[in-house]
Amino acid sequence: MNNLLFDFTVDKSTNTVLINREFNAEQSLVWDAFTTQELLDQWWAPKPFVSKTKSMDFKVGGTRFYAMVSPEGQEMWAMHQYTSISPKTNFKMLNAFADEDANPQLPGSDWDLSFSEENGITKVSISIYNDSLERMEKMIEMGFREGFTMTLNELEELLNQTKN
Repeated sequence: MNNLLFDFTVDKSTNTVLINREFNAEQSLVWDAFTTQELLDQWWAPKPFVSKTKSMDFKVGGTRFYAMVSPEGQEMWAMHQYTSISPKTNFKMLNAFADEDANPQLPGSDWDLSFSEENGITKVSISIYNDSLERMEKMIEMGFREGFTMTLNELEELLNQTKN
């Protein structure tokens, strides 16, 4: 069993979910896993769902439009709109559910993702801000903690395969 950090905190006073997760992989590889369509589609959904990107333009003002697809083929669409990018270390995005025509269901949540590496271990710190406690509680009730934990485990598996 590894001793990599994983922590998930819900801060109701600031409507923010804070996630810290370490991966036994180089920072550039972890960064690519979060910012490259081909890699994202291999892990950005809790099993048995799969991620299917329809379009992605990783630049400030660009978006990723994707679906989480159930084993029965049901599609749940969402989008990331990138608002800030500091290559290899940080990016920010608005994350929102959407319809199949890419119309976002606002409000979404503001994600701030930071990447740092020490001794070959990359730490990803994610802050997810919601404009209301209601929205954040709904996100948690919908199983976000369990689903995102499974999703990050998928990423860990992918990184292990990529390294070997």
